[in-house]
Amino acid sequence: MVDITHKKATLRTAIAQAIVQVSSEDTIEAIKNNTVPKGDVFAMSKAAGLLGVKKTADLLPDCHPLPIEYTDISYSINGLKISVLITVKTIYKTGVEVEAMHGASIVALNMYDMLKPIDKGIEIQNIKLLKKTGGKSDIGIKE
Repeated sequence: MVDITHKKATLRTAIAQAIVQVSSEDTIEAIKNNTVPKGDVFAMSKAAGLLGVKKTADLLPDCHPLPIEYTDISYSINGLKISVLITVKTIYKTGVEVEAMHGASIVALNMYDMLKPIDKGIEIQNIKLLKKTGGKSDIGIKE
């Protein structure tokens, strides 16, 4: 791991996204109506995403374990695309970009797992960092 002992703890924020594209309006309706056989897709995927954020350092060897002060996971549906947006905050010596992207990835994978029995054409797209603040550099990435 990189030596961060010389860094100051500051408020660090990262916002990441993932896009889950389904192949049928019937899939979107099943999600909205909570009729997916494996359960509530948004609630289960949010729980999986929270675990993903918290467990990032356990799975990626160079990530520092750090205190997660806040995580928000939201969804929006646009046609056949479900946009997953994750915001992660900490007050620490290093940023939470990887935690936010890992959480977005886990949400998308959980959605895929829950939806695959009813939709064989699901794609996970555009896992990326949208914004980061705090520390030495602030990066706002435009879509």
